[in-house]
Amino acid sequence: MSRSNRSRRERRRTALLAVLVSALVGLVGLTASGCGGAHNRTTAGRGSSAAASSAGGSGSGGAGVPSAGASGASPEIGSATSTPSPAPGHSASAGQSTAAGSSGAAGSSQTPSALKGPCPSPAACGFPDAGSTGPRVALSTHSGNLELHTDGQVISGWDLTGSLDIYANNVTVIDSRITSSNWWGVNLRAGYSGLRVLHSTVTGVPGKGPDNGGEDYAVSNMGGSPVEVGWNNIAVFGNAISMGQGDIHDNYVHDIAPFVNQSGEWQHADALISDGGNSGMLTIRHNTLLNPVDINHGASASIGLYADTGSVANSVVDGNWLAGGAYALYGGGAGANGIKVTNNVFSKQYHPNCGVYGAVAAWNAGGAGNIWSNNRMSDGTPVKPAS
Repeated sequence: MSRSNRSRRERRRTALLAVLVSALVGLVGLTASGCGGAHNRTTAGRGSSAAASSAGGSGSGGAGVPSAGASGASPEIGSATSTPSPAPGHSASAGQSTAAGSSGAAGSSQTPSALKGPCPSPAACGFPDAGSTGPRVALSTHSGNLELHTDGQVISGWDLTGSLDIYANNVTVIDSRITSSNWWGVNLRAGYSGLRVLHSTVTGVPGKGPDNGGEDYAVSNMGGSPVEVGWNNIAVFGNAISMGQGDIHDNYVHDIAPFVNQSGEWQHADALISDGGNSGMLTIRHNTLLNPVDINHGASASIGLYADTGSVANSVVDGNWLAGGAYALYGGGAGANGIKVTNNVFSKQYHPNCGVYGAVAAWNAGGAGNIWSNNRMSDGTPVKPAS
C-alpha cells in the first residue's frame, strides 16, 4: 500500500468515527424521516491501491493505474468524426441535446414535480432511466484500450469494447457505447480539459477488470478542470462517476457490481464520488443515482462528497433521485463550505431509511454558504440532516 493511500485511509477512519459518534449521540432526537442509526464501515478505506487521489480531488488514478504510455493502448485514433443523426425509433428525449457542442445547462431538467408529494419510481416522476439515456444512433464496432491525443476529437456512434484514456483537450464522446474491462471506461488525464461524455452507455464487465476482477471508474477526471457528463447510462463500475469539478446531469447510474479489490477489501461503492480539494464548481443535477450494493459488500453512498484530499467546497446537489449506500449522501463533513443540497428525492427502494443507516451523514450545517432545502423522501416526507 502506498503512503498516500495509507494516509487517506487513516483520515477516512477518523472521519467515519466522528460520524459514528455523532449518529449515536443524536439517535434519540434524530429528525430525518427514518434516517437514523449508527454507521460502522467494515473496511478500512474506500479506494483500492489503484485509487490514490489525484490533483483536483477527482478520486482516481494513483498506484496500480497505468501511467502515460503504459496502458497497452492501440495506436492513436485518427481525425474527429461527425455527429450522426438519431437512428429511427430512438429520438432524443425531451430536454436532450442533439449535437456534440450543446451545453449541459441547456439540457438539464427542471426541479421534478415529485418534490410536491410521493414519488413511486424515478421514471414515474421524470428522473432519468434507460429510456432517456444512452446512444440515440446506430453504432459501428471498435475495440481496444485506446489513447486519444488529438485536441477537439469527437468519438461518435462507436460501439467500443475497450476504454478511452484521454491526453487531449476538448474531446467529446457522444452517442456511443463503451464496454470496458479496464480501470475506467473514459478517463481524462491531468493537465487536460474540456472533456464531454454525452448520450452514451458506459459499462464494465464483472469479474474481468484489472482490480482483482473489478473495474473502478466509468468516467474519471484526474485533472483540475471541469468536464461535462450528461444523459449517460452507467453501470457496474465501483465508483461510477469520479471527479472534483464538472457538470454532472441527467445520468442514470445503476447496478454497481461489488468486488474485492487488490488490497483484499470490498471496494467501497459510490454512484458518484468526489474526494474534496476541488478548485472549481461541481454541479450534480437531475440524475438517477442508485447504489444497490449490500453494506457487507462495500456499500458507501449514492453521492459521496469526501474530504480525502482537502475540504469539500463549491458543490451543488440539486433535483436528483438518490437510493442506497450506507448513507445516500455524505455531505463533506467539518470544513465543508459552499455546499447547496436542494430539491432531491431520497428513495426507499432499497432500504426503509433510504441508505442502510439513513439519508444523509457528515452534513456541516454551520458551514459558510451551505444550504439544505426542499429535500424529501420518496413518500413526500421532508428530510432534515441530524444536527
